[in-house]
Amino acid sequence: MRFCLNASGLIRLGLGLAAALGCLLAHLPNASGAEKRPKEEKPVITAESVLREAQTAYGRGDKAQALSLINKAVQMAPDNSRVFFARARYHSGQGESAKAVEDFDKVLKLDPSDADSYQLRAIEHFLLSHIADAVTDFNQYVTLVPSHAPYDWQRGIALYYGDKFAEGRQQFEQHQTVNAQDVENAAWHYFCISRLEGPEKARVLLLPVSADSRVPMMEIYALLQGSGSEEKIMAAAAAGNPSPATLNRQLFYAHLYLALYYEAHKDAQKSAEHTEKAAALASKDDYMGKVALVHAKLRKQEKKRK
Repeated sequence: MRFCLNASGLIRLGLGLAAALGCLLAHLPNASGAEKRPKEEKPVITAESVLREAQTAYGRGDKAQALSLINKAVQMAPDNSRVFFARARYHSGQGESAKAVEDFDKVLKLDPSDADSYQLRAIEHFLLSHIADAVTDFNQYVTLVPSHAPYDWQRGIALYYGDKFAEGRQQFEQHQTVNAQDVENAAWHYFCISRLEGPEKARVLLLPVSADSRVPMMEIYALLQGSGSEEKIMAAAAAGNPSPATLNRQLFYAHLYLALYYEAHKDAQKSAEHTEKAAALASKDDYMGKVALVHAKLRKQEKKRK
């Protein structure tokens, strides 16, 4: 016969008083001397438990089942902001930015203080080329979480495309305090100042970087300093017999930053050539790849308007 611990022993095991009493009562003999077995309780299904199932399904690669479970959680708890947050994140992961924005809208309607949703919705707005909306959401995020402002380089890029170059400059200067060896940050800072005060001023105020190991970042930095060239950047990107994936990535960054450099220097033809090449090499799994696609889309729209 199987006996359970006494009540105090069960409590020490973390089961609590109710569980302890339940165990003891279940094993008390009834009037006939027969022993009653405790009834098995059915697990309570909640929106949270359904979301956990969805996470498990997503983890094993069953995305259709994951979405079905998330939708079930939404139906169960339409006043719970977290179910909409989960669905927004699902859509974001599938590259469905418009659907993600719709669900982040619902999150923020239910919980206007949810700072993360402002940041994440800002990113989705940016990917949809909704630059003004992206800037508004990024600004709200850093207002709610000012300690995170130095890390929000995505905000700086959105400010650049929103023609808010002074604010963009400030954002990249802030980011320099937490990421001092990033040529990309120095480059975007340079581009913002170039659009405001010209390339010569941008060169004078170039943020210091000495050790960005990514190829061809230091060659890009030399170009910003005035000592490099397009040819040196392209040669560095292709040097050393890199694997096809590495070569594509290095060429992508070379073309993207040459496109932005020539834009800052008002060479529209060269900028357009490198923009097209960067977009062709852009990875949709990489944020900067997505930036290149947004850049190409925005500049094409601007050309049509002229």
